[in-house]
Amino acid sequence: MVKVIEVQGTPNPDALKFITDNRLVERGALSFENADSAKTHALGEALFAAGPVASVFILDRFVTVTKRPDADWENLEPLLKSIIETRGEPVKPAVPAPTGTTSNDEIRARIEQIIDENIRPALAGDGGGLEILDYQDGLLTVHYQGACGSCPSASAGTLFAIQNLLQRMLDPRIRVVTV
Repeated sequence: MVKVIEVQGTPNPDALKFITDNRLVERGALSFENADSAKTHALGEALFAAGPVASVFILDRFVTVTKRPDADWENLEPLLKSIIETRGEPVKPAVPAPTGTTSNDEIRARIEQIIDENIRPALAGDGGGLEILDYQDGLLTVHYQGACGSCPSASAGTLFAIQNLLQRMLDPRIRVVTV
């Protein structure tokens, strides 16, 4: 059983972050951009069925739900909290499997580490996340998740900050783009 211990607003007025007392994903994050993408996940499917939900993002001990702009939180928030508590299943973290690396893979692993330590905590604090889609020869492609997915500052300011950080800490030639 999962209990929602706090509900926080995010910089995105259409997104709320529901913090739970247990982990909800084994590793990584789950991001559902629409109801069809959540059909194989009981909690995601139930949240979309609740009404005007635009996206669902699940990471570690929280669920960020983004509502459609024309909906209000008054009735939706308690319903979503109830669904998370009744449909959320706690999980234990997995032990990462060792992987072989190549040059691009080594750089990507270092990028993941830098983002894990410096970027993801801040994004998670605002109810969002960042998925690395690809890294090839200096070009990093990322996708914002949760509250960050529809936030205007994510596509400009945050992306620029991530690129500057990676250029400073890793390689001045790195470029970061989002899809």
